[in-house]
Amino acid sequence: MSSESWLTTKRIRVHGLLLAVCLWTVYAVDMSAPGLLDRSGLVKGTDFLHFYTLGSLELRGRGDLLYDMRAQAELAREFVAQAPDSVYVPLYGPQVSLLFAPFARLPYGWALMVWLGVNGVIYAFCCHTVWKSCPSLRAYRWTVLILAIAFPGFFHLLAWGQTSGLALLCFTLAFLALRSDRTLLAGLAIGSLIFKPQLGLAAAVVFLFARQWKLVAGAVMAASLEIAAAWMHYGTEVMRTYLHALTHVREVLPLLEPRLYQNDSLRSFWSLLLPWPRVAFALYVVSTVGVLALAVRVWRSGSSLSLRFSVLMFVTVLVSPHLTVYDLVILAPAFLLLGDWALAHREQRFGLRIQQLLYLSYPLFLMGPLARITHLQLSVVVMTALLWVCWIISARSLPAALTSLAVPS
Repeated sequence: MSSESWLTTKRIRVHGLLLAVCLWTVYAVDMSAPGLLDRSGLVKGTDFLHFYTLGSLELRGRGDLLYDMRAQAELAREFVAQAPDSVYVPLYGPQVSLLFAPFARLPYGWALMVWLGVNGVIYAFCCHTVWKSCPSLRAYRWTVLILAIAFPGFFHLLAWGQTSGLALLCFTLAFLALRSDRTLLAGLAIGSLIFKPQLGLAAAVVFLFARQWKLVAGAVMAASLEIAAAWMHYGTEVMRTYLHALTHVREVLPLLEPRLYQNDSLRSFWSLLLPWPRVAFALYVVSTVGVLALAVRVWRSGSSLSLRFSVLMFVTVLVSPHLTVYDLVILAPAFLLLGDWALAHREQRFGLRIQQLLYLSYPLFLMGPLARITHLQLSVVVMTALLWVCWIISARSLPAALTSLAVPS
């Protein structure tokens, strides 16, 4: 059976439905335990307890404890008395505590439900909005809905109770602004990622080298306003402590990444593959420069916005110095945009290749624990392959664009 006949819409829909049922059944069973602990003995919402604690510190006027791990651990046990001992490394900007202060006014269980609901609404809005801009996908709404529900990034987002949904919203708003040729607004959306600065690294490099000055100005403006709001609220001493925490992040890296296989980036790829930390870090730097160079070339090519923005999203994940599985939710727009491109070019070889790589990404995003045995993160390999295919497509479209410009009207 040829690959063209094997990767059918019906088979993709069935596989997506099976994956969705398995993922969310496991989640429902795990969360069905009475109380605030799941059936694994972990706090429900996992990382949300950290954000809830940060919000509580703001309500209590204890900004001086925003970067005190021991004090936060003691406070967290006040909210969830049965919680096992766990340490959350406080590296988020002070503005995050302002965001979660309203949630901290509720009991932990109710606050978690509201936060999960907010993330679900954000995810649905982003997927639906991007899907509406994909003409080739409009005839496959039920397939798209099933695949969106089965997307591993969305599953991990809710399972961990993380803030990556806000990052997804920022990227989606940036795409919508670029699609409307509003580069300043796109920059404002990108700059709002300062609460997760590692996710803005690739965008900063790509837009600087692509000379998107209005976009860069918007990003600097949004980031500055976000930091200024926290500065005005907490004062200079808290901001100094925050800067100290960021500059000494390598000292707490083992606490920040206790399970490296749950990260999906070039840094975790080389660190798992090689037993020599210095060599692994050197290869991470070299490969990061390489993929960023490809992203800049693609962005400056005559390719469609869908292709260029998808490349930006995959490079954001690959080059991030710290990217956990729940951050993969930001790739949802890229999957939709590339899926739309692949359907529009289904008769071409690269259209089929993109479909195959997107299909493989779903199970590989869930196989992180396998890297403990193999020391090979296949999810990073498939994302790099998608980036490479997009670069080849853009390289071929550039001569065509130049030729069309040279033809007199």
